[in-house]
Amino acid sequence: MRIAMANDHAGYPMKSQIKQWLTEQGHEVVDFGTHDEQACDLPDFAYPAALALGRGEVDRAIMVDGVGYGSAMIANKVRGVFAAVCQDPFCAELARSHSDTNALCLGGKIIGPAIAMEIVRVWMSTDWLGVPGAPGGDEKYRRRVEKVVAIDARGLREASEIGPSDG
Repeated sequence: MRIAMANDHAGYPMKSQIKQWLTEQGHEVVDFGTHDEQACDLPDFAYPAALALGRGEVDRAIMVDGVGYGSAMIANKVRGVFAAVCQDPFCAELARSHSDTNALCLGGKIIGPAIAMEIVRVWMSTDWLGVPGAPGGDEKYRRRVEKVVAIDARGLREASEIGPSDG
């Protein structure tokens, strides 16, 4: 699988560990940086990674910043990107199995390296339950994700521009 990675200075050490593990597992990592712990602006790195995912140039993305939310806010502005902040393996499992997320956002200041690696392992190995015929699958997951995809397809608009039948 081809994985985009991005981080800010707070996420650099954790990103490096995750990147090494992904490479050892046979994944191709496209690293959008940053490449050190010098203070930087997260959007300069997370946005290009999210664009690569939205354009289909990569299969998934993993982003690491101080708490994870900055990366998720940026990533979720790009059509076709569905990012989740996960702080434990259970959330990572549900983010994939129920919601079919394609971007994982982690907080380098929130979780330690051992739990981060377990989150990544679970998220990478969990299948979406909305695939027709999936073992343990259920149509409700497909239906729910289709609704989110439909909202995504409408694009970002001012809330005042959205009528009752749109929302």
